[in-house]
Amino acid sequence: MLAGVIAGLATVAIVIGVLVASTPVPVVPPAPSVSFASPSPAPVSPSPSVPAATAEPSAPSPSTAALFHVGEPAPALVVPRVGGGTIDLATLRGRPVWLNFWGTYCPSCVDEFPLMNGYAARHEGAGLVILAIDVREDEATAAAFATRYGAVFPVGLDPQGAAARAWDAVLLPVHYWIDADGVIRAGAAGGIGPDEMDAGLATILPASGPSPSIGASPSAPPPTPAP
Repeated sequence: MLAGVIAGLATVAIVIGVLVASTPVPVVPPAPSVSFASPSPAPVSPSPSVPAATAEPSAPSPSTAALFHVGEPAPALVVPRVGGGTIDLATLRGRPVWLNFWGTYCPSCVDEFPLMNGYAARHEGAGLVILAIDVREDEATAAAFATRYGAVFPVGLDPQGAAARAWDAVLLPVHYWIDADGVIRAGAAGGIGPDEMDAGLATILPASGPSPSIGASPSAPPPTPAP
């Protein structure tokens, strides 16, 4: 009896195994992979080009005309004269004047004095007056310098610098060219040479022309026309 039961159970197990083996197993598709890369940014339309900012123009420096008061009546100038007497610019109205503020401590003045001597001699007939005003020195110092360099023009004294301040002559040497009506027509600061001197004089002596005495070679005579 027991053996029959066991045989029956075995038969059932065999049948179940056959059924299981013959049943197809469903294929499960693999899960999609997940990317951890950052998503690509959306395309950005190019922004319209913006022109580079234009630098603001720097404030213009004071013009030469404003710096030297060109076109304005010359300020008053009354100073002691080396050797005695007084230099008074007002008494020179009607004559062209070249006014120079200088000092013996100014290296450029050493070079300018001989040139100024040449111009004084050349334009004496045109009534040109050159005045050289020494700033912040005593008379003995100014007189020795004028004698050493053979100044042929009046030399004045501005021991306290008051006259130079009134004329805005800050850095020496400073030159002013004043016409016969007492109006400043040109100015120059710092050491200058014949070119600048000629240009200044041309504003008060239009027919003065360049100085031929400073390294200029004589011009060749015009060719003789062929017969």
